[in-house]
Amino acid sequence: MELRDLDAVKILTLYQQIRAEADQIAKTNKVTFDFKEINTNIPAPTNPVIRRLIDQSAKELGLSTKVMPSGAGHDAQDMARLGPVGMIFIPSVGGISHSPKEFSRPKDIENGANVLLGTLLKLDRAVL
Repeated sequence: MELRDLDAVKILTLYQQIRAEADQIAKTNKVTFDFKEINTNIPAPTNPVIRRLIDQSAKELGLSTKVMPSGAGHDAQDMARLGPVGMIFIPSVGGISHSPKEFSRPKDIENGANVLLGTLLKLDRAVL
């Protein structure tokens, strides 16, 4: 199983609840469960300054913005160990993402690239 949240305490609490329930099921049914940690997802909130610069860049282009957490694992999760990170999401038709059915319109991709460009130019002058 893989547990994700922006709060490591919530992840641990949920794991402990699942483990306790599994232990109870095992005892009742005379079976065993094996729990082995293979990978740990460390929460990596994005940097508030970078979020603000992304928001400014999008609004300067006349685009709407929405602050949202990402439930998926991303390279940003690992990169956050090295320095501050931010993420730009673009619309997917039907809201479908991380699927072979995912599709973003060329204009939305262009808008995302322009938001990235504007953000990078602002970051060049920003103090983090």
